[in-house]
Amino acid sequence: MGSYVEYAPPPELARVVRTVWIQTVGDTPYVQRHLPTGGVEIHVPIGDSPRMLGPLTGPRIDLIPAHTTVIGMRFWPGAAPSLPATLDDLLDQHVQLSDLLGTSADRLAESVAGAPSAQHALVMLERHMLSAVRESAPQDPGVAEAVQLLLPWQPVEISATARHLGLSASQLRRRFLSSVGVGPKTLQRTLRFQGFLALAQAGAAASGRRGADGMAGLAVDVGYADQAHLSRECVRITGVTPTALLGGDIERCVCGHDHTASFQPFLRTRASPSRRL
Repeated sequence: MGSYVEYAPPPELARVVRTVWIQTVGDTPYVQRHLPTGGVEIHVPIGDSPRMLGPLTGPRIDLIPAHTTVIGMRFWPGAAPSLPATLDDLLDQHVQLSDLLGTSADRLAESVAGAPSAQHALVMLERHMLSAVRESAPQDPGVAEAVQLLLPWQPVEISATARHLGLSASQLRRRFLSSVGVGPKTLQRTLRFQGFLALAQAGAAASGRRGADGMAGLAVDVGYADQAHLSRECVRITGVTPTALLGGDIERCVCGHDHTASFQPFLRTRASPSRRL
């Protein structure tokens, strides 16, 4: 049997990193379904080359070999460390980190491979990426504010977001493509679905609006017109229906993993939603 355990990032990284994790694969290869989250991810198989998963627009299926341990880190949208390429060049790509960071990625692989345990290897990754973030150019402040405005709890129009930032819609889109990898509308749809998963993972009760409850109620709460709207978006983003993804249980995905560490910081933004524009 394998395992997958998520952890909150260290406080020094919480502004840019959403979650970190350790995944171990047992005696048989594991089929991993990567879903769009709006951010990039660093994957480091212990004893192998680190890779970066670029922003996704749909599901990506990878096969992780048996007896593999992977440590990982997921960044918030627009918060990746400085790279020699714009993020739209990495769209839907899973690339060698050394192609982007050169010898820095090689040093990361060496330190992780020499760690006495997976937990120590994760600390090595955190230290390495903290150094990379400190040496990176500051985040685009306009994009950072726009990302907060596009969270699902208080829906806003893209045009209103651009006006609020003193930008045209085309200017906002160009800046998003460079530092997020996708346009603001695509990110908004991704974050809305992430909001649904966060509520489901937390076992949140639906608000009862429109008389809906269960999965239909959560769909309405997060901004979908109805459950059918959620189902269409789920198939587009994940490749499967909500029932197939969650195994018929809205409190846990069918993989059986606990994603609390990933969704708790996302849910905290619900308690303090962005102001309306």
